[in-house]
Amino acid sequence: MISFVGAGPGAPDLLTLRGATRLAGADIVVWASSLVPAAVLDHARPDAIVYDSAGMTLEDVLAVYAANPQASIVRLHSGDPTLYGAIQEQIDWCTANGVAFEIVPGVSSFTAAAAAFGRELTLPQVAQSVVLTRLPKRTQRSMPGAESLAAFAATGCTLAIFLSAARPEALQAELLAPPSRFRPETPAAIAARVSRPDEALIFTTVGRLAQDLRANGITTTALVLVGEALGGEGARSQLYSPEFAHAHRRRSAPGSTVGRPVARRRGEPRHSAS
Repeated sequence: MISFVGAGPGAPDLLTLRGATRLAGADIVVWASSLVPAAVLDHARPDAIVYDSAGMTLEDVLAVYAANPQASIVRLHSGDPTLYGAIQEQIDWCTANGVAFEIVPGVSSFTAAAAAFGRELTLPQVAQSVVLTRLPKRTQRSMPGAESLAAFAATGCTLAIFLSAARPEALQAELLAPPSRFRPETPAAIAARVSRPDEALIFTTVGRLAQDLRANGITTTALVLVGEALGGEGARSQLYSPEFAHAHRRRSAPGSTVGRPVARRRGEPRHSAS
């Protein structure tokens, strides 16, 4: 079995329980040292064989899989493996060769960054969509023509921009180019090495984005968030409004109900009624 495990943003305790379990049981770990801190490997057995994929090609990685058909293998990817993880070609190999595999989700850096900044990325009447994208560079051929930053900026939605900090001026120019709805004063945030001991969190604006990236020397392992939702001001959500009824709650006057603990079976987590 090959488990494609999302290592999360970097902190070893942000690995999921399932991811930690798979690492603890792995005979072989293929680990991206350039993206995943070595501390995450503390979840693995001391006798597990570890390959560093930073210097490996796809063929090198597949050769490890092919040479160990009976082994329990963890392919450890940064963040969530389904986002910029380059796992599809590995999945295709598994399918073609009859090798069992699974994908274990991980905490993505965009959610870890929002948590670190104390912000919700979707606010009523401000932004109800989040687009995960990047600025093309050497991988220009990978980008479909219609998926430019300028096109997404024209919607005014929240953007989570990966793999783009090394080109700060180009990034800022794309975000402000017509027909973008972003303005120089639109909130932006830079999260570098989020959740790690050397984490850097910078609140800024689109107009200062390039300057702040340059001034702080941030070029890799960084995420940029852009959008009005980062300002933290939006209309109240209707979900928990007393006037909003749904299958689990009747409409009521403000202040007329109080949440009560819910009975649970032994071993179940405790929840409170909304």
